[in-house]
Amino acid sequence: MTDTGTLVRIEADGEGHVVEIVLDRPEALNAVSTAMATALADATARVAADPNVRCVVLRSSQERAFCVGADLKERNAFSDADLVRQRPVAREAYRGVLNLPVPAIAAVEGYALGGGYELALSCDLIVAGESATVGLPEVSVGVIPGGGGTQLLTRRVGWSRAASLVFTARRLPAPEALALGCVDEVVPAGTARDRALELARQIAANSPVGLRQAKRAMRLGADVDLATGLEVEDACWRATAFSGDRAEGVAAFAERRPPRWPGR
Repeated sequence: MTDTGTLVRIEADGEGHVVEIVLDRPEALNAVSTAMATALADATARVAADPNVRCVVLRSSQERAFCVGADLKERNAFSDADLVRQRPVAREAYRGVLNLPVPAIAAVEGYALGGGYELALSCDLIVAGESATVGLPEVSVGVIPGGGGTQLLTRRVGWSRAASLVFTARRLPAPEALALGCVDEVVPAGTARDRALELARQIAANSPVGLRQAKRAMRLGADVDLATGLEVEDACWRATAFSGDRAEGVAAFAERRPPRWPGR
């Protein structure tokens, strides 16, 4: 699956198990305009519908910026009605990343600010180049993080750390972001994509059914009480236990060979 369209591209490896969603609006540092939000929502919908995909890497086409957030130049010309009309389009884009049914890794180089950092937060793992900068500066321009940032950052680092970062609008260099838990790994500048793809291939070697159900169990169980979470886990376990992947995994283990996942 390869798409050479503008604004957002989809690139896949030879087997199609690892897919890259590439933000490609370099002249605006990938600022999220209405058109780009639409393109991102379309791209994530296509990827989510492909049963062959096992892991996704979200990255930029250039190293200066992963994404600098909302296109404020576009919004500066908006009426209130325009902003209301754009809101569901933007929400669909961020929801598309968050709801990818397979593991997703953000490969961050350069700036990931505001909505750009929210796109990274919508992924399951964040790999950052050591010269990257992340942050949620929305209150400095009169709004709040509206792409999931108030919720996702709080769940990632806890209330007080998230409150400090949101309320101060502070930007974090990658090493400090790692120390606070705002990213998961820091690598030499320019190598975030390589490391993300390495992780993605490691992930994609595992059971497609297992990966999807593990993510489902973790996401659905994260914000419920323990008893409910264990019921969610049990339902997802049942979806794997009677699958072709489970039968193949056990057979491959017994026969001491690599599994050939049927993906069902």
